[in-house]
Amino acid sequence: MNKKQLVEQIFAKKSFLCVGLDTDINKIPQHLLECEDPVFEFNKQIIDATAQYTVAYKPNTAFYEVYGAKGWETLDKTIKYIKSNYPEIFVIADAKRGDIGNTSKMYASAVFKGLDADSITVAPYMGHDSVTPFLEYDGKWVIL
Repeated sequence: MNKKQLVEQIFAKKSFLCVGLDTDINKIPQHLLECEDPVFEFNKQIIDATAQYTVAYKPNTAFYEVYGAKGWETLDKTIKYIKSNYPEIFVIADAKRGDIGNTSKMYASAVFKGLDADSITVAPYMGHDSVTPFLEYDGKWVIL
């Protein structure tokens, strides 16, 4: 998504709303725990209920990484669901990454190629080398 498309969404929806998807399985409705993937089901319901108002979704990767491969799969399904059903909505991977250059390069690839997020949050505390690999993806955004 480019800047023009994001601004168009802001004006069309008259909103700057960004919905965080920091989904804690211990806090979702009890009936969803019976689903095959309760976190994904909860996310879908939140997304469907808010899509007409929001211009961005921001899943916090920690809430998915805690469950290992299954959690990463849920995050991937969530992002694919947004992109398939609401392609006009911006997706921010709230990952707060920031490490040495070669590690940042792998994080960037995981989020931009693997998950196809539009953007990632990055902590620049380790300097230029920790941010530069994220900037190498055309059409992707980096939020410091």
